Amino acid sequence: MIYYMDAMPQTTHCKRLTMKEEDYLEAILNVSREKGYAKTRDVADELELSPPSVVEMFAKLDRKKLVVYRKYEGVTLTDTGRTIAEQIKYRHDVLVGFLRLIAVPEDIATKDACFMEHELNAETIQKIKQFVEYVDVSKSAQIELKRFIESCK
Repeated sequence: MIYYMDAMPQTTHCKRLTMKEEDYLEAILNVSREKGYAKTRDVADELELSPPSVVEMFAKLDRKKLVVYRKYEGVTLTDTGRTIAEQIKYRHDVLVGFLRLIAVPEDIATKDACFMEHELNAETIQKIKQFVEYVDVSKSAQIELKRFIESCK
């Protein structure tokens, strides 16, 4: 089974993950990077959910071969699960960077990026990344962006 991040017609050979499944994979990646492992409680805390809900999703992701779940030990990402989680994290980071660039408050930027990361086309994400990088190196773009932000106040 091949899983795709971007919206595309489903065939018998591919399956699109739900937003919830993607959020779990990203949370598992985040916790694993921070602690070296991901236990149920850690992921529950990351997603602000109850541990029983997390266990249920761990089992579902295990059946899809995106994680290896061991009761009482926690979860690890499979190679496929890690690839998908890293794509989601990349999208999230690009979007947060863009939203912060246009002066969206951090808490709102983080929440909004969580919604946007699931729906935008990969090409759109890439163009946003290129825009952020351009503004980062272009003095004239930084001046114009500053003017824009001031005009919004």
